Amino acid sequence: MNCSVIHSNSSLRTEVLKAELLLQDGSSLTGTHFGSRHSTAGEVVFNTGMVGYPEAMTDPSYRGQILVLTYPLIGNYGVPVNAETKPSANDFDIPEFFESNRIQVSGLVIATLSKHYSHWSALDSLDEWMRRQKIPGICNIDTRTLTKKLRNEGMMLGKIVVDDADLAWEDPNERNLVAETSLERPRFYPRSGQKKVILVDFGCKDSILRHLLSKRLDVLRVPWNYDWSQEMVDGVVLSNGPGDPKMCGDALKVLRKGLGRDIPILGICLGHQLLALAVGADTFKLKYGHRSQNQPCIQVGTKRCYITSQNHGFAVNEKTLPEEWKPWFFNANDSTNEGMRHQERPIFSVQFHPEANPGPTEASFVFDSFLDALDHG
Repeated sequence: MNCSVIHSNSSLRTEVLKAELLLQDGSSLTGTHFGSRHSTAGEVVFNTGMVGYPEAMTDPSYRGQILVLTYPLIGNYGVPVNAETKPSANDFDIPEFFESNRIQVSGLVIATLSKHYSHWSALDSLDEWMRRQKIPGICNIDTRTLTKKLRNEGMMLGKIVVDDADLAWEDPNERNLVAETSLERPRFYPRSGQKKVILVDFGCKDSILRHLLSKRLDVLRVPWNYDWSQEMVDGVVLSNGPGDPKMCGDALKVLRKGLGRDIPILGICLGHQLLALAVGADTFKLKYGHRSQNQPCIQVGTKRCYITSQNHGFAVNEKTLPEEWKPWFFNANDSTNEGMRHQERPIFSVQFHPEANPGPTEASFVFDSFLDALDHG
């Protein structure tokens, strides 16, 4: 299929343009360009989920990365309400179907781009959305072979080259990606007046905020390096975010001060890693990361397995956890740590995404545990 022939309810595009995916190991794959007509560079990662490309592409945790989707047909249900052109229907103008108000990936690699899209919420094609937001893509790529390479050799830098416009390699993990994706100034979301929590934004998915607000919590969302340690709140949530947690030195200083307070703290994804670093543990980079909606996590001390949504390239070395901290979950595929909790205090964290979006919601009980801690605090 020639993926640059796009038919939608609003447009017809017939241009065919070749593009190349270059990898740092010297290999290359030739495909067909779609989306924005320019070249891009970043870290090449893969996601094995069958659905959820709008949510994944707008997830700030993908900042600086070229995303490979392993599901063979992408774009068939289009793109929902455009966050940049139509306000959401909720009280706080939070995008209803996306995880931020823009595409966060640097580029997209897929096997086949659907020529038609159909869904009750679809107002645009994937191709048009990416063109408008200036994100290039390449299709007609053997994503199965590419994914096997990344699994065997590990994540590597890559480039999508369009019009022979080559550019330099770029390692996003050398940048403070959290500073690029966090909000610039605090914002308050009043909901009930009963309980108030801090949400530290390290590149927060909007579904975490939506979930907290659905629980009738007042939320003060603050930048990644904001000193929240003296704020009068009932609890703190440390959000997900992109990149290496060790790049967040300023946030770690604040977190170490905040740990001196007797309030519940919940860490999610990058927030889990930062909490581990703050208490003296260590983190490391995974060979190819966990990015999908089908990651099995087993609760320590039980046979209970939860299927979770995940997006991370670093993990906590649980062997370095201090004595007062105990592992809470581990990954059934590679046994890496997926959560920890303090033995006495209401402080705990998970590597996976209990808010899902996309993915299964069976881990949402983590939020309930946080609410219980707020009620008994």
